[in-house]
Amino acid sequence: MQTQLRKIPVTIVTGFLGSGKTTLLRHILQHAGGKRIAVIVNEFGELGIDGEILKGCGIGCDENGVETEGQLYELANGCLCCTVQEEFFPVMEKLAERRDELDHVLIETSGLALPKPLVQAFNWPQIRNGFTVDAVVTVVDGPAAASGQFADNPVAVDAQRKADPNLDHDSPLHELFEDQLSSADLVILNKTDLIDDAQQREVEAAIREEIPPQVKIVRAHQGQLDLHTLLGLEAASEETIHLRHDHHGSADDPDHHHDEFDSVVVQAVVPSRDAALAALQTLVENHTIYRVKGFAVLPGAAMRLVIQGVGRRFDSYFDRRWQAGENGEGAAGASSRFVLIGEDLDQHALQQAFDAALGATSAATA
Repeated sequence: MQTQLRKIPVTIVTGFLGSGKTTLLRHILQHAGGKRIAVIVNEFGELGIDGEILKGCGIGCDENGVETEGQLYELANGCLCCTVQEEFFPVMEKLAERRDELDHVLIETSGLALPKPLVQAFNWPQIRNGFTVDAVVTVVDGPAAASGQFADNPVAVDAQRKADPNLDHDSPLHELFEDQLSSADLVILNKTDLIDDAQQREVEAAIREEIPPQVKIVRAHQGQLDLHTLLGLEAASEETIHLRHDHHGSADDPDHHHDEFDSVVVQAVVPSRDAALAALQTLVENHTIYRVKGFAVLPGAAMRLVIQGVGRRFDSYFDRRWQAGENGEGAAGASSRFVLIGEDLDQHALQQAFDAALGATSAATA
């Protein structure tokens, strides 16, 4: 009799744009304790920002920082649920061939991804025989949810915000947020350091309405949680995902809302961190932009500056030195590049606006 092969557990990390999924992955990988983990990153946008950030802490690279094959897989289509057959399945085949080298697989979905079709793909015989979904972990941006930006939370949203048409509960933004919650086996309320206890309780109450009663909500700051909380949940989500409610039906649904989101890239030479942040803030204030992410080249700086924005809230930090042959490697006048994700975005208009905002900032500080 043939012994059944061990199924490799897979954790799917989902959550809206900027909720902290990549930060959570970095935390898991940096505290893996010898676990052999492969990572699949699915991005919405032309620049592989999340993959690059993970490489910045040594993931997918050898001891000399040179990129290697086999630990980090990047799927650039941006909608993993729509490309299961074209992009995802070949990667899973590769991982199945390496089953003796792996203890776990992490999948970071795009912030615009529907988790349900992806989980359902684990019922395909070619995948089901080798893998099981250990858990779907949905990461929630605490401050964004508290402001009513991604959830129908009348307690937290004042009259002015309720009048904002962007907060329409029937919008694809809210439906996507709810679908990501309904698929969850664990919900992480992230960035709790930025909201008080009352706001945390209000957000948790709103989340509780969208998730099954057995699903736990845990609080976190910068995705820092004990690995036992995140891995080894043994939910086998593929067996029950059909019971979870969703707004969108199958990935073949002609009303598939991913088409309503745009991704464009702007680039320019930036004189300073403050100038870059101010210019990006101007774009966010005047356009429907949900997420900003990219790398800035600063004059005289040997380090790469990561800039990320969610709504009007921005974060920036140096993650590593520029490497030989890269855009910012000590080059005077090298361009910084940023992905903007939102609705009704026009690349030409945004590039002009970005250039004008940088010019205005430079003139003001001259």
